[in-house]
Amino acid sequence: MNYSTLKKTVALSLVSLMAIGAAKAQTATTTTAKLFGGSGQYNTWSIGVNLGATSPLLATGGSSDFNGNVVNLGYGVSLRDMLSHVLGLQLDIHGGKVGGTSGSFPYVTDGITQDQYSKFSTTYWQYGVVGYVNFGSINFLHRENSVNFYGTGGLSLISYKPTITGTNGVNYSWPDYTSELVIPVGVGTKFKITDQLALNIGYTENFVDGDNFDGVHKGYPTKDRYAYGYAGLEYTLGPKSKPSLEWVNPVAMMYDELYDAALRAEVAALRGRVTNVENAVNDLKKDSDGDGVADQFDKCPNTPAGKVVDGSGCPINFPPPIDTSLFVRKGSMVGMGMAAPAIAYSNIQFEFDSSVLRTSSYPVLDATSADLRASGARVELDGYASSEGTAAHNMVLSKDRATSVKTYLVNSGVDAKKIKIKAYGETHPIADNSTEEGRVLNRRVQFKK
Repeated sequence: MNYSTLKKTVALSLVSLMAIGAAKAQTATTTTAKLFGGSGQYNTWSIGVNLGATSPLLATGGSSDFNGNVVNLGYGVSLRDMLSHVLGLQLDIHGGKVGGTSGSFPYVTDGITQDQYSKFSTTYWQYGVVGYVNFGSINFLHRENSVNFYGTGGLSLISYKPTITGTNGVNYSWPDYTSELVIPVGVGTKFKITDQLALNIGYTENFVDGDNFDGVHKGYPTKDRYAYGYAGLEYTLGPKSKPSLEWVNPVAMMYDELYDAALRAEVAALRGRVTNVENAVNDLKKDSDGDGVADQFDKCPNTPAGKVVDGSGCPINFPPPIDTSLFVRKGSMVGMGMAAPAIAYSNIQFEFDSSVLRTSSYPVLDATSADLRASGARVELDGYASSEGTAAHNMVLSKDRATSVKTYLVNSGVDAKKIKIKAYGETHPIADNSTEEGRVLNRRVQFKK
């Protein structure tokens, strides 16, 4: 590439940068940035200019063909698009000179021609695309970024033309520019001046894919390198109504959204609705008289403590117990003042809501036990209940009644293996459950041989 062609390329690149900058600076409608609103709510493009110093020596160390440092002027422009608040892509164009001397040595010997040189000066232009990573920030007592720390790295093309000076003082300039690939790696610090203007200070080490950047093949095939330290200004392109994506602080945005007045009002209203629902539930559960029936459904409020109530909260009035011996001793002759002997396997009756055997049932149980022990027969005890209470409660009660009869028979000598119990609850009544006399007969245990 000759020098005239290079100048045209640089000029076209600068024009392209200006055109893109003008396009990105067009007016846009005002937007309010949201945490998850996407990059369209920000200005993402910026353009920068920088000026600095070049050196053949690197801050990270390593040998150079010419170890005597000479500081020269460097300059550049950049155009960057932030893909997120952390990552961006940047187009860089740099130019200037890099020079050095033989330093502590009287001369530098070319490893191929064996010629000796005392210094060099290389004019260059470099352009390429690098990745930009914003890896740290500082907030100075504010919930927005004020200082950013960043790193860059990528691939560039450098066109250069060295001039070397021999030990005789004669300068030898290369006739044309030579191009090589370069890997630039850098770090920097950016200071926010305004929402759209920032001061940029950075340092880049450039590794050239060749050994003739300084005009000498001293350690061929080793590679040359140079450093560029700079300071400059960056301007964010786009309407002032949009913030710059580079200075976004997601933590601050989350804080603002959580403390947004409208959102807090919605949360307060929701809390009020939840409180109302909880109060309504507590009202439904309230039982002032403690009878187990909520006030909303209690038709008999202020029931005395310990009183048995029905499902509507009203007291249940139970009739007085009656003597049922006439129903369990078949063939009784009460009218003549005589009683027939107990008949085995007669029904065993129980009091209301009780599984306790009555003493009047002992004669029947004793007669039944004697017959079972003598015959060795098997028997099934079927427990029943009247219809008061729930079906589940009556099922348990009928089983407990059959178990009481079995316990008595086993204690009297009957083999427990020959006794089986079944519970039928309030099913299979033998009398009308709508009358007390009928309910008395239904509270029973029947024998089935």
